Amino acid sequence: MGLVTVAAWVINALIGVYLLYLWLSGGGLRQQATKVTRFPTTLIFSHPALAVTALACWVGHLLTGLRLLAWLAFGVLSAAALLGFTMFTRWLGGGRHARGAEQRFPMLAVVAHGVVGLTTFVLVLVAAASSG
Repeated sequence: MGLVTVAAWVINALIGVYLLYLWLSGGGLRQQATKVTRFPTTLIFSHPALAVTALACWVGHLLTGLRLLAWLAFGVLSAAALLGFTMFTRWLGGGRHARGAEQRFPMLAVVAHGVVGLTTFVLVLVAAASSG
């Protein structure tokens, strides 16, 4: 289950990198000064930073078998998920009137990122709970 979790995590990271690319190439950083975007820079970069940190903890758990690292990965991933949910609600709140660079996000990519992210979250929780 550990490697399946890593695979889901990597797939989700690739989708996330695509969304970040769209935001950056759409002028997301430039729009910070004019408050056009609904996504503050700290939110945009904290979400993937926490997710990558959690993945590192998860890989550490797989390599060492330390249960503490599995739970640490889950905790850090929980924080990343909360930030991701915050971005999702801000994006969704824009609806057809989305502002800034995030209006370029394809619905399919956003939904896929959320679904694969939720799947990863559940896999980490189940694997951490069953690790002994």
